[in-house]
Amino acid sequence: MSTGKVLLGVLAGVAAGALLGVLFAPDKGSETRRKISKKGKDTVDDLEEKFNDLLTNLTEKFEAAKEEATDLYEKGKHKVDDLKKDIKTQMS
Repeated sequence: MSTGKVLLGVLAGVAAGALLGVLFAPDKGSETRRKISKKGKDTVDDLEEKFNDLLTNLTEKFEAAKEEATDLYEKGKHKVDDLKKDIKTQMS
């Protein structure tokens, strides 16, 4: 299972637990609605932060992979050029 799915599952569990805790608390309806609204906003903020962290992490990994692929391409290109020179030298 991917880390993103596990993280999303944990956050959903925390949000559901918080919501149930607020619903079963002995407060007035208006106070309960205010708490639910606050918990919902907090959960959305947490999810947004986690998503941005995940996106940043993926972007960094992509850039590193892209740089590595470019390096491999350049090394391969130089080897092909060297082989071409060797073949031309041997044929002369």
